[in-house]
Amino acid sequence: MSRIGKKPINVPSEAKITIDGRIITVRGPKGTLSLEVHPLAIVERDREQLIVRRAEDTRLGRSIHGLCRTLINNMVIGVTKGFTRELLLTGVGYKIEEKDNKLVFHLGYSHPIEFPLPEGIKARVERQKQISLILEGYDKELLGLTASKIRSLRPLEPYKGKGISYADERVIRKAGKAAAQ
Repeated sequence: MSRIGKKPINVPSEAKITIDGRIITVRGPKGTLSLEVHPLAIVERDREQLIVRRAEDTRLGRSIHGLCRTLINNMVIGVTKGFTRELLLTGVGYKIEEKDNKLVFHLGYSHPIEFPLPEGIKARVERQKQISLILEGYDKELLGLTASKIRSLRPLEPYKGKGISYADERVIRKAGKAAAQ
């Protein structure tokens, strides 16, 4: 039995869950998410909990069991509490501006890069020692995808450490060329 799949999903009082065949819809104060569950997973409601079971005990059925439980749990957490992801901007002259529903990046290229934020994602820029961009949203998959696209605008380079990185990312720096003697 999957250790993750056999855990029940606790549903808070502010989340409203609708099960319509294989489609599960979760509504909460932050937004609404829906998911079509794989045919090898069965979702049942037991008062304030959701239980995910396997339709058959095959290798694919076992892997889908834990995956479906995690996806549904992320939906419940997202619509009630939400998720955040923090990116750090390192480099001389690098900056971020907020305009309407867009972010404008100045990353050392000959032109500024405009990045439109997807529906459901909010961003705020904090300037302390380092510029940090905090992304907030209720859809964990969309939040991670947005953070990944922003990071790909100027990935962190290992020699000077300039670029965009996740706040919890461990950067392995490389030594440059040694001076000739």
